[in-house]
Amino acid sequence: MPLPEPLDERLRQAMGRVLLATLPGVLALMWVYGWGVIFNLLLSGLTALAVEALVLRLRRRPLKPALGDGSALVSATLLAVALPAYSPWWLTVTATACALLFGKHVWGGVGSNPFNPAMLGYALVLLAFPQHMSQWPTLHGIGLGDGLRHVAGIAQAPDGWAGATALDSLQINRSLTIDELFASDPAFGRWGGRGVEWVNLAFLAGGLFLLQQRVFSWHAPVGMLVSLFTVSLLCWNGSGSDSHGSPLFHLLTGATMLGAFFIVTEPVSGARTPLARLLFGAGAGLLVYLIRTWGGFPDGVAFAVLLMNLGVPALDRFVEARQRRSPT
Repeated sequence: MPLPEPLDERLRQAMGRVLLATLPGVLALMWVYGWGVIFNLLLSGLTALAVEALVLRLRRRPLKPALGDGSALVSATLLAVALPAYSPWWLTVTATACALLFGKHVWGGVGSNPFNPAMLGYALVLLAFPQHMSQWPTLHGIGLGDGLRHVAGIAQAPDGWAGATALDSLQINRSLTIDELFASDPAFGRWGGRGVEWVNLAFLAGGLFLLQQRVFSWHAPVGMLVSLFTVSLLCWNGSGSDSHGSPLFHLLTGATMLGAFFIVTEPVSGARTPLARLLFGAGAGLLVYLIRTWGGFPDGVAFAVLLMNLGVPALDRFVEARQRRSPT
């Protein structure tokens, strides 16, 4: 009978599968926004490794097992694809450093974080630098040279290179019907955000691969997607000017599939039991819709997940108490 693999090796393999599963979404983001996605990934990855190495040195711990387990790179990758492409270098570095320091190491490192590190870093820079976090480029972004200069702060990007996203436009819309928005606003595509709908489908494909590999269970992603679909269906009033968008629009716009398969499935900050994970995902889906519709930010995945992280102890206690009361 073979011996079980060490925990470090199992963690490294799981993180490797997660990184592999992000590849379709990364390629789709590059197709939509251009080289800015690669800039984000490189800056975030290098910063994550540097912060990880520095903290391990300060804590007098060996670099090799922890630095190679892939957890820092996974957090950096998820944060990088969530940030606007061509973000200034200091914004990406700040978000990543905050994610690793305040989302992971301040709690004791891998396996101890109560909050999703990537979403904590994202939320902190969103609150601190809202204007920079709203600068999403139009399709294909800008050229390689102009993009590098913009990221480095050497030169400003050309006028009109960034525009409102579909969620932005829908949130501030007061007069146009949904059909008119889809026909006239370049941010809208066939079903959701232009280009972003294909990004969501790409992350869905990566998420299904992780499900097939049993990296996580189906409970949290299904809970989030079913909840978001249901509440958006119940609140949908067709294509009127006061409509908040169809269920398909909400599923294929913003960071929905990234959140469902790569964020709410984070095992440490999530719930422990299958039923609690299902409720965790359902709560996140409901909060995403509420924040998108009536909140101050167009996409609510980060805040929804962080709020549900706060509720994990109560969810676990509720489910455990319910199971103790159930007849055996």
